[in-house]
Amino acid sequence: MRVEPLLRYVFLFLFALLLTSALLAQTAPVSRQKIIIDTDIGDDIDDAFALALALSSPEFEMLGVTTAWGDTQLRARVAERMLSDTGMDNIPIAAGASTESKLVLDHAPFARSFWKPVRHYAPAVDFMLDEIRKYPHEITLLAIAPLKNVGDLIGRDPNTFGKLKRVVMMGGSIRRGYNDLGYTSAHGPDPEYNIASDTESARRLLASGVPLYVMPLDSTQLKLDEVKREIIFRQSTRLTDDLTLLYHLWGGQTPTLYDPVAISYALDPQLCPTRPMRLEVDDHGYTRPVSGAPNAEVCLDSKQQEFFQLYMGRILSQRLAGQSGR
Repeated sequence: MRVEPLLRYVFLFLFALLLTSALLAQTAPVSRQKIIIDTDIGDDIDDAFALALALSSPEFEMLGVTTAWGDTQLRARVAERMLSDTGMDNIPIAAGASTESKLVLDHAPFARSFWKPVRHYAPAVDFMLDEIRKYPHEITLLAIAPLKNVGDLIGRDPNTFGKLKRVVMMGGSIRRGYNDLGYTSAHGPDPEYNIASDTESARRLLASGVPLYVMPLDSTQLKLDEVKREIIFRQSTRLTDDLTLLYHLWGGQTPTLYDPVAISYALDPQLCPTRPMRLEVDDHGYTRPVSGAPNAEVCLDSKQQEFFQLYMGRILSQRLAGQSGR
């Protein structure tokens, strides 16, 4: 028996096996996170930047976008135009119950100049319940708005709400309040907008038992400075052109990327390491850490440099999510 031909055959067999494995790995479907984004897009600019990050992240399978607080139908139309402009109009949109709100929707002209016919959007709670029943224990709910839809969902069907995989939310203020960037002595927490707008819904969420990951003011006051804005705006893709227009309609100067931090956590938890806490919400909208069994994982300090590396990279290469340029 000759050894050399045998070794050659063994080598060829192993090479073919490795090549087949590599091809299968390339063609195997990639498991993506199923998400629903509950947003109050339409006034502060951070929701638009958050939706842009989600649209630019192929790790996500976006089951839908729901809108909360104030004129939810108009907010839904803002979201619909962003999805349509970026070729993602296959993503469903649903609107929560409208509420009283003193905020002016800065992005109303963006919605009203949308060329598609105006339509009435399906109820957000109905949509979310249907999706959770379809994909039990698989969906991450990204809650970046006042918690009206979340509270209504829990009130309607707490058992189905309990079949969410997790909730990742932007909300609360544990040690640092608004405009406290950690450079001076902290003035203490503030009633954070998303929590204070609907304290009862916040309490329902904290008592729900669903795995909850909280990104409060302590970790989300990251500023999109003029250098980064210029890089994004001159990219001139369909997505960045929408962000440019929405930024100018907003009328502010330096956006604070509260909501994108919650989206980034769902992509890479290391960007905002959490610690277990038990949180309670008082009648004034303060989020208080108290003793007792933890009901949330809370991030008090995000990794700013790593966050912007992720954020800028995704927004500047959003074609990875299936979008086309001009």
